[in-house]
Amino acid sequence: MISTILISVLLLTGAFFSLLAAIGVIRFPDVYTRMHAATKAPAFGILLLQAGAAIYFNEPYAYAISFLVIVFIFLTAPVASHSISKIAHLINSGIWSKTSIDELAPDEENRDEKAGD
Repeated sequence: MISTILISVLLLTGAFFSLLAAIGVIRFPDVYTRMHAATKAPAFGILLLQAGAAIYFNEPYAYAISFLVIVFIFLTAPVASHSISKIAHLINSGIWSKTSIDELAPDEENRDEKAGD
């Protein structure tokens, strides 16, 4: 009974985080904020979904596969997000108007913003 409740909570919470990520990708204004939504929330959602699946099947093989999936996601999501942000910056993808500072911009652009602080 308790395992059924735990599995349900893990699966529903994981699905909720995945839904939030999808909404964020649609609603956020620029590549950088969308990239954040597309990597952070789904990684946590996948962790919860895999944990729920491993508990449901309750086999060593299921635990191993779930662990490997979680490790793969947590290793590849930051690398993919970094690559996407670097390419977006290189092709001069627009940034949101309320972005306060661009750390990768040349120094003369940031000097004026830092002087105002």
